[in-house]
Order: sequence, then C-alpha cells, then structure tokens
Amino acid sequence: MTHRQGLDDPQVAQVAWRRFRRIMGWMALGGALCVGAALLFLHWWAGPMPIHMVIATILGVWLTFMLGTGLMALAFLSSGTGHDEQVIDRMKDEVSSDD
Repeated sequence: MTHRQGLDDPQVAQVAWRRFRRIMGWMALGGALCVGAALLFLHWWAGPMPIHMVIATILGVWLTFMLGTGLMALAFLSSGTGHDEQVIDRMKDEVSSDD
C-alpha cells in the first residue's frame, strides 16, 4: 500500500483547505479596505462620482485584489502541502547544465 502525500491525504487536505479559506476570508476584508481607500481617494481627487463609476471601481479593485490574493494563496497551498515535490520533471535528463 502506498502512502498518500500532500493533498492526496484527506487530513492534510482538510487542514490546508481550512487554512486557505481563512486566508481568503481575511484577504476579502483587506480587499474591502482597499476599495474604501480607492473610493475615498477618487472622491477627494475628482469630487462626486456617478454611480456607474463607483460600481466599476468597487468591482475592479476588489476583483483584482482577490485574483492576486487567490493565486498567491494557491501557490503557498501547493508548496506548503508538498504538492510541488510530487511533480516529475521529465525534461531533467534532456537539459544539460553545460550550456
């Protein structure tokens, strides 16, 4: 019987995904703070804004923030659970380091 590694192990996966959701929850709050800061800055710089500009700013800032956060959190999840070490490099014998 083989030993499960990384996210293949249900216990490791449960802890890792719980940590991921906790990080994303805190980052959603951080994204909301960034949205508030952006709206305050735009109001200070440009004055009152039309509602479509406010909605576009909210969606643009928050979704961009969450996309970057999600990608980084997934990279940390992959690295922290040993998932990255499970990858087989099929090109290592074909690439020489003498170039």
